[in-house]
Amino acid sequence: MTFRRAFITFALCSSLPSVALAEEARQVEVGYAITYLGFTGFRINLTARFSDQRYDVESHTFKEGVIKAVTINYDGRNRAWGAITAKDARPVGGSLSIMVGDKPRSWLALYGPDGALQEKHEPSWNPPPDKAIPEDKRRGSLDPLSAAIQASMTGDAVCDRTIPSNDGKRRIDVVLTKIGTESAATADVPGAKGDLLICSVYTRRVAGEFDDAPKEAESKRERPMKLWFARLDNTPFRYPVKLEAETGFGTIYGKTLFFRERPLTEEEKIALRR
Repeated sequence: MTFRRAFITFALCSSLPSVALAEEARQVEVGYAITYLGFTGFRINLTARFSDQRYDVESHTFKEGVIKAVTINYDGRNRAWGAITAKDARPVGGSLSIMVGDKPRSWLALYGPDGALQEKHEPSWNPPPDKAIPEDKRRGSLDPLSAAIQASMTGDAVCDRTIPSNDGKRRIDVVLTKIGTESAATADVPGAKGDLLICSVYTRRVAGEFDDAPKEAESKRERPMKLWFARLDNTPFRYPVKLEAETGFGTIYGKTLFFRERPLTEEEKIALRR
């Protein structure tokens, strides 16, 4: 498991807001830190707003501290919006804005009811045929935040699924499997209610443009990371609260820095309806 792969996977799974809050017209804010060799490497901040069976969620992932000073710059933002039904979340659109070094790129995705995907790249993306994402792999795939919101509807079943993620250039599956539980009394997660679920997580490449070619099956090449999911509010849904991922140079850790919730103001409710 590499640092980059671990933080991208955690950024995806950390975007699991509780869609049940939509009925209460409120905002949820969650902050995470990822550390490596004792140094904070990445921060992930999530803000989710829910009202009138609609959601609008934004995440911001960025480097800080020593890791930021000695490695290439990274700053990523993901926004997802859509509607909520009695059974699930119905994504309408999602957008990504990513800066790696001094090279920015953005991707806008609009989702049809049949799984069709309309997208716009900036700058334009024209990959060779072997790096393109085929239509059958694009259909039904979602930007990381939209995919995570759909998964959040499952509550205690969050560890038994495959999340189809698409960032415009790379189509991957994030595979979660339940491997155990831990009591809130021993988990060192402030505010956790009841037992925590522990999941193994690994990514599986599906199609697209990757920085390197896998030398063997990813499930064998990559060590699965572990994620802990806990209840932090009065809904049945679970949030990721801890991470551990082993690498050849040490262990990567992720932890929750804060969890805050409040009712939306009238102005925020109006803005969400637009």
